[in-house]
Amino acid sequence: MSKLNKDVIFLILKELQNVPSSFYSCLLINRIWCETTVPILWKNPTKLFRSYKRKCKASKNLLNIILSHISEESRDDLKNQGIDLFTEIQKKPLFNYIRYWRYLDLNFLEYLLNVLGTSINIEKSKIFLIKNEILYLFNINTKFVSLSISAPLSLISGFEDCFSKLEYFYCNNKTSSKILEGLAQTNKQIRKFEIIIMCDDRENSDNSTEIVKLIEAQRNLKEINFIRKNFYMNAKSYCKNLEESLIKHADTVQYLRIDWEPITKFLSYLVNLVSLDLTYICYDRNHYDNLKTISLPLLKFLKAKHIPSNILSSLIESTKGYLVEISILYHYIFDKGRLIRAIYQNCLNLKILKLSMTNENISDFEYLLINCQYLNSLEVIGTNYFDWDELFEILTKSSPIGLFKFTFTSPISDLKRKMNSIKLFLDNWKDRHSMSLYIVSLEEAYMKMLKQQRRKFQQQDKQQQQILENLLQQYVAMGIIEKFSIQISYTKF
Repeated sequence: MSKLNKDVIFLILKELQNVPSSFYSCLLINRIWCETTVPILWKNPTKLFRSYKRKCKASKNLLNIILSHISEESRDDLKNQGIDLFTEIQKKPLFNYIRYWRYLDLNFLEYLLNVLGTSINIEKSKIFLIKNEILYLFNINTKFVSLSISAPLSLISGFEDCFSKLEYFYCNNKTSSKILEGLAQTNKQIRKFEIIIMCDDRENSDNSTEIVKLIEAQRNLKEINFIRKNFYMNAKSYCKNLEESLIKHADTVQYLRIDWEPITKFLSYLVNLVSLDLTYICYDRNHYDNLKTISLPLLKFLKAKHIPSNILSSLIESTKGYLVEISILYHYIFDKGRLIRAIYQNCLNLKILKLSMTNENISDFEYLLINCQYLNSLEVIGTNYFDWDELFEILTKSSPIGLFKFTFTSPISDLKRKMNSIKLFLDNWKDRHSMSLYIVSLEEAYMKMLKQQRRKFQQQDKQQQQILENLLQQYVAMGIIEKFSIQISYTKF
């Protein structure tokens, strides 16, 4: 281990970076391991910190390391203002850790400073001075590629240089307009935006003008996520401005998530979309006028939730056979099989499929399996009284040779009835590729019961789950199942 070169060590560390206990120990092997580990660890210290069990103590240690980079001159200035934090802090760190930092979450920084303020009972005005010094360290030592602001925070003017190379930016509609205005002046190469919308038109936090300017200033925008936290809010003017800001980037935007019914026809401009994620709760068939005629010929990934099936069918029919992943949860499922037909007639390269199903559209499912021969992962969400026997019979008879990963989701009332169907399905799966099997059972109604009743039924569910686990373990021993998981989820009502 000690004789491995840096390139090999780097590859090992990339595999270990999500396993904190192993990753941290690599710092102690020798100097070469330490020198290779530190840049990876400090590229995004927030990521590893979140998995740290003793967060309060860890936050103090992390903040001490940051403060250890402050110059003697700045330390003297802080002491003159009544801030002496450097008694237990080493004067010179072993590395310039700040230079490796690339992913900054400003709320995480605020959290560190709040922990400091609470532990030493320091007033807010002095916390501001410490934050000022930390931002100055960032500005002279590093260039962040990612910035996240999820609360109405402020930045100190003059410290924009460390954010001039941003590629990823995450904010919400309460982010300071001054921050957005400053970033728009210095940043031209942001590739990914994620904007969380948390207010309605009645709130005085509309920074859409500044966000639009920031979006329009970019030269190679690839990905946009418009996420709405409250589906009952009214923010049409705000959302409309965001939609229209993307038209300028029609040639470059390839990935889009939007959590509301499109207000404009902006999607008709984004003909180069590779991935589209649509989520909206609407029970009026007359809505979605701006989705009815769009054509996305290059689309490869489609996710949709609560979008009428006729809209989705038209969208899929407009593609040119590039779709490899489809995930659809939809309401208007009595469409005489049109959606499934659209999939098997236009998606011959499909590899991953997640689909809501009823007994009314199961008859066309066999054609999908026959036509989509590259399918390797299938998730079926069945409604109440869904005919799992028929589905499993079709899967046994017509599954593509590469299909091995299955997820079956249904109401918990189907769990016991489904067991015999699963056994028959597995008995007929011999001499095929060993499968990965995931069974998910959902329940909302139990949460309405009295506590005593709920405990009784949940205990019965656990017993039923154990019986099913014992059954599936037998098929693991026979090599029919490679791995499996059973999840019973009680949704709060």
